[in-house]
Amino acid sequence: MTLISQAKNLFPPLILYRKILRSHRSLPPSLRSIGDNYVKAEFKRHKDITNPIHIVGFLDQWQTYLDVLGAQTFSAKSENITTYGKKIDLDKLERFNDQQLGQLYELRKEAKDICKVNLEGIDNNITDVENLVIEEKNNKNELHT
Repeated sequence: MTLISQAKNLFPPLILYRKILRSHRSLPPSLRSIGDNYVKAEFKRHKDITNPIHIVGFLDQWQTYLDVLGAQTFSAKSENITTYGKKIDLDKLERFNDQQLGQLYELRKEAKDICKVNLEGIDNNITDVENLVIEEKNNKNELHT
């Protein structure tokens, strides 16, 4: 799919931002708070991006998030499910840079501290993240010695 055809299927940034915040209304209050704060920070952090490839990638990932969240909140209402989110594929985790791994770890820590909610499937994921961070640090230390 070309950049132009992919961009044609995406919501404009402000509309996407508002749709995401509206979709968070169906989350439990603790998850809504974390989600709203994270979305606001990410959109603010990326508001001055000028590279079209980065813009399309950013909007595409957030639109995917919106679609997944919509499906999960619909299922939660109809099937009485209280688990949200999904496990991050190990292949994707291995491609994360140090900043992304740190950001994911901090988000996980915040979610665990604030929510005190059982976030199924994330415990194994966070162990993978921690192992990747430790492995990356060890590799860097070996290069410098």
